[in-house]
Amino acid sequence: MQHTNRLANEKSPYLLQHAHNPVDWYPWGKEAFEKAQREKKPIFLSIGYSTCHWCHVMERESFENEEVAAFMNSRFVNIKVDREERPDVDRVYMTFVQATTGGGGWPLSVWLTPTLKPFVGGTYFPPEDKYGQPSFLKVLHRVADAWEKDRIKISESGTQIMTALAHSAAAAPEATADPKMIETAYQQIARSYDSREGGFGSAPKFPRPVTLDFLFNIYHRAPADSEKGDAALGMALLTLRKMAAGGIHDQLGGGFHRYSVDALWRVPHFEKMLYDQAQLANAYLSAYQITGDLQYETTARDTLDYVRRDLASPDGGFYSAEDADSLTSAGGTEKAEGAFYLWTKDEIDRALQEYAEVFDYQYGVTAEGNAPEGSDPQGEFDGKNILYMPQSFAETAKHFGKSELDIDESMRYRRATLLELRAKRPRPQLDDKIITAWNGLMISAFARGAQILGDPSYLETATRAAEFVRQKLYDEKTHTLRRSYRGGPAEIGGFAEDYAFYIQGLLDLYETSFDVKWLRLAEQLQATQDRLFWDDRNGGYFTSAGDDPSIVIRLKEDNDNAEPAASSIAATNLLRLAQIRDSKPLRERAEKTIEAFAGSLNHFPSAMPQMLIALDFSLTKPRQVIVAGPRDAAGTRDLLDEVHRHYLPNTVVLLADGGAGQKYLAGKLEEMKEMKPIGGKAAAYVGQNFTCKAPVTSVAELRKLLTR
Repeated sequence: MQHTNRLANEKSPYLLQHAHNPVDWYPWGKEAFEKAQREKKPIFLSIGYSTCHWCHVMERESFENEEVAAFMNSRFVNIKVDREERPDVDRVYMTFVQATTGGGGWPLSVWLTPTLKPFVGGTYFPPEDKYGQPSFLKVLHRVADAWEKDRIKISESGTQIMTALAHSAAAAPEATADPKMIETAYQQIARSYDSREGGFGSAPKFPRPVTLDFLFNIYHRAPADSEKGDAALGMALLTLRKMAAGGIHDQLGGGFHRYSVDALWRVPHFEKMLYDQAQLANAYLSAYQITGDLQYETTARDTLDYVRRDLASPDGGFYSAEDADSLTSAGGTEKAEGAFYLWTKDEIDRALQEYAEVFDYQYGVTAEGNAPEGSDPQGEFDGKNILYMPQSFAETAKHFGKSELDIDESMRYRRATLLELRAKRPRPQLDDKIITAWNGLMISAFARGAQILGDPSYLETATRAAEFVRQKLYDEKTHTLRRSYRGGPAEIGGFAEDYAFYIQGLLDLYETSFDVKWLRLAEQLQATQDRLFWDDRNGGYFTSAGDDPSIVIRLKEDNDNAEPAASSIAATNLLRLAQIRDSKPLRERAEKTIEAFAGSLNHFPSAMPQMLIALDFSLTKPRQVIVAGPRDAAGTRDLLDEVHRHYLPNTVVLLADGGAGQKYLAGKLEEMKEMKPIGGKAAAYVGQNFTCKAPVTSVAELRKLLTR
């Protein structure tokens, strides 16, 4: 029987996936709230996202079940929320679930009073009692019965819990941000490090690029050849190598899956998220900058190229994600996780024929399938292979008595053959909404890719994405952003992360193209972010603007997790802008942002590695590299290319080209007026606190000044 509910009118791909459930779903909004209040019913709130594997599982098991749906419809007002569209709603109720259960995740399942106060919460519930959990229907009955018997007590309980959470969120920081927390965080990270397989902690393993950025920063701030600096770098590099060799890395098409269910990086949850591609591409670019090792360049490129090929819209913006699940056959209806990516040995042997033996050895292919025991509880990978690299090309070359170059070249052709074959399979569903924040992260990655790899096509890609956001998601009159775009801009305004991540992207784009319009836009948006999200009392940035009465607590994100916290990125943006514009107020705002999270940093510093990077930035003397010369002159480009070969955190790079850009910068920085070529040659001025060493005109001289 075909059902249609109110989600059919929504733009979100996740909500549209549920538009034909028998559950009478409502989107988050006044209609649902008023119904709950009018009928004195509790609300069942389900939060997820379109590429979430366990969200799909719970939909199939429970939300498509007529009996379960009938009970939900009779006893609850049911609301479905896309967490990517409404991170503010997700943040409030995830905080409640984490505080009351000690865990969290998606799908998020929360029961609310008609006034939106939560009183029971959890994540995935199975269709019958298993995994140590009661069935979803049993939980529904218990909650409905409790509401009927004692709704006044339940309402009071919900109010008390939210009052406590609101009080905690509003409390002033009781400590200052101690620089010693950088060392404490490093020790916490080092203790959780897996020295055999890379990564941190045990299974499941998440990439968490903010941790890798923090370790690169530790390496950079340590004295040359220090044991600690080398250890920090070693942890980051081994993790990157192991991920690149694992099944979490798409060995054929490039890019990375969300996380690995095992400790070996071998068996992923197969969804591909834009924010992971952006941050991991950046991490591999930094590794290449530091080491010059081509394996990191190769992985950075395949990640950027995957995004450009499969996640870029025709207009230049980037789509959000590709699903974990896909159809098992063309024209079929059955979906399975990883179906698009998995191979039987027979499929590979038929496709590659005489080359199959070497390929199978290189990529761990076996007749019985290669998922480690215990990593496939639903049996979806039986007899199937996840491509990964159990050994290097050099080891495979030795095994077969060939040269490493021969193996490398042969595998490149074999991968292309299988990629072409794979492209004929039904693709995973694309979540084609364009999120401002995630586009900001991706703009940074492509801008840095252009800098570090010297690839002008990456600059073009970054510029097109920045233009897309500026034209489609930015209001010139109010200087405000919208959250997302799908067939038009969403009605939902941008959140703090949309501003912070896009501003970061604009600053990286400016330091690549030196087109001053991106710097101007970054400054305008920073002023808007300060106006809409700044906490005047305690500092830092709230997630939301505070203009939506349905958001019962105004929270700040205090964890740099899969995505960094908005305040962590904002603190760094403010410090960069303070240097570029010689602004004491911007610097003070950055410092107050860091201080706002002193309690979190002192309690568990490794939870906010990106904020600790900002703290380190705030403690160092401002450093600038200014190249003077015409933007497109060969000498100018040579000096800029040399700057970009070096890993230089906490440094701003400016161009004095004698034009409008230099004039704009000189409006705040008197020193910029004097920055000129020397003897007709482009010159580089390297300094701290805008006190420069003698300018240099050769790449070799500049290299000496920049070498660690």
